[in-house]
Amino acid sequence: MHKFNGRQYPCCASLTMGIIGGKWKTVILFYLMGKTLRYNELRKKMPTVTERTLSLQLKTLEEDGIIKRKVYTSKPPLRVEYSLTDFGNTLIPLIQSIADWGDYVVENYSK
Repeated sequence: MHKFNGRQYPCCASLTMGIIGGKWKTVILFYLMGKTLRYNELRKKMPTVTERTLSLQLKTLEEDGIIKRKVYTSKPPLRVEYSLTDFGNTLIPLIQSIADWGDYVVENYSK
């Protein structure tokens, strides 16, 4: 058994998928690779995700230490930015490999 943030996983692959799995987490991480984005910028890049889902996924990634959330309150309007943590940056090769494989599939197996 593997344990991470109070959750148990039967193997290392299930732990990885528990952290980055699902429809939107990998997409969020892909867009945050090497850059910081505001909430609305992320929303524009993922127009089919609901606000509730995006908020929940961002919260989960933040709780797992994968992304950091910075709130600027010095002057209105409130501004929130998201970026990868050092721990999150360790996922870049994995996310890039997933993206590269997706490109490969489109180029070679798309009808």
